[in-house]
Amino acid sequence: MHQTPGARTLRELRESGHVHRTVKAEIRENLLARLRAGESRFPGIVGFDDTVLPRLERALLAGHDLVLLGERGQGKTRLIRTIAGLLDEWTPVVEKCEINDHPYAPVCVRCVRLAAEAGDDLPISWRHRDERYCEKLATPDTSVGDLIGDVDPIKIAEGRTLGDPETVHYGLVPRSNRGVFSVNELPDLAERIQVSLLNVLEERDVQVRGYSLRLPLDLLLIASANPEDYTNRGRIITPLKDRFGAEIRTHYPLDLAAELRLIRQEARLDWNGLGSDLPGHLVDVIARFTRLVRESTAVDARSGVSARFAVAAAETASASAVRRAALAGEEHAVARICDLPGIVHTLRGKVEFEVSEEGRETEILAHLLRRATAETFRSTLGGTDLVPLLEKFTDGGQVESGELVPAAELLRRVGTVAGLSKIMAGVGMGEGDESPGHAAAAVEFALEGLFLTRRLSKDDVDGVMTYRT
Repeated sequence: MHQTPGARTLRELRESGHVHRTVKAEIRENLLARLRAGESRFPGIVGFDDTVLPRLERALLAGHDLVLLGERGQGKTRLIRTIAGLLDEWTPVVEKCEINDHPYAPVCVRCVRLAAEAGDDLPISWRHRDERYCEKLATPDTSVGDLIGDVDPIKIAEGRTLGDPETVHYGLVPRSNRGVFSVNELPDLAERIQVSLLNVLEERDVQVRGYSLRLPLDLLLIASANPEDYTNRGRIITPLKDRFGAEIRTHYPLDLAAELRLIRQEARLDWNGLGSDLPGHLVDVIARFTRLVRESTAVDARSGVSARFAVAAAETASASAVRRAALAGEEHAVARICDLPGIVHTLRGKVEFEVSEEGRETEILAHLLRRATAETFRSTLGGTDLVPLLEKFTDGGQVESGELVPAAELLRRVGTVAGLSKIMAGVGMGEGDESPGHAAAAVEFALEGLFLTRRLSKDDVDGVMTYRT
């Protein structure tokens, strides 16, 4: 529970020494304080430290409304939500005010009247910064009433006249007064709705049903958009585009390390203790796979490959291991390389391919997954002596594995392997990773790597993989 400040009237607020600041001033001063203290400004944001965040900080310090441009799944919405964390923890508002007027400077008709009547006894309440953020996903059916407001027929029925400003039912933008308002996918708004936002940005007032309410709204307006749509030739009106003080481009993780951090941060692998251990070498494979899909000429680059692609892949591989453990009666689930092929079918719908590749989608993804596995094998076990493992296949030996083969059974089929500890160390398994599940994960990865580097052959029939020379 949040502990609210003590002032409950305008008099008590003045006596406390409270100073009224605009939303943009709050954000600017709190951002500067964090910069000076070396504190995190945008928690949970990965891969933008040297590119996006410095530009965003400059825009916020300049007091600009801004738009984030980027393909899907680049973290635009996540980044926008962290900006609200730069607001003051608590701010006073006139009690029961629909648009959160500050007690020192009320702007709506109701609060102006109450302030004149009550004077220093004007009742106030407090809003936490978590309540001062509002976002709207732009859709073609969004109306002016949704964003700006409309006449409330109930208030008319109660006897108020149509021209009375208090008959207005405020939309999301006025209700976000003294906070942060975000519009996701801005170009999807109809042009007439964009015009209503233009008036908010330019004049800081709202117009409803033929009469204008002069409301000097105090808010930070942030939008997100796809670069392809956010052009003068696209679905954005030029005057609105010109009103944003800053346009900031986002991007996918620039290097493998950032991709890995993002997967580990976002993937949910433990559902109330029912998840599985996803070894580091499999996270590496998934990260490389994601990057290869993103760079593939067979994939429509304009649609992008979301960071959620990698997160969903990690969660699917983990779920496969949990399923095996449940069916085979394993105490602890550890994901293995055999759990990865299933992600191809699961994630196919997350990727938009070029028209010329129609019908080859699964084949392309499976090929890229094998490439990612081979790259990870070379980077982890490329210098490890695997001759003892290869010797298991002399004289026609073979090992059968698959997603339903439990770890203990796989190890029994392989037998004792000299140098197993070196293989496990090579894939990043250390102290605490000594279960049969971890050993089986390391051995199976080594077998798959030997196959991909053409030192073993493999038959794959209905998910049953047979390794042989």
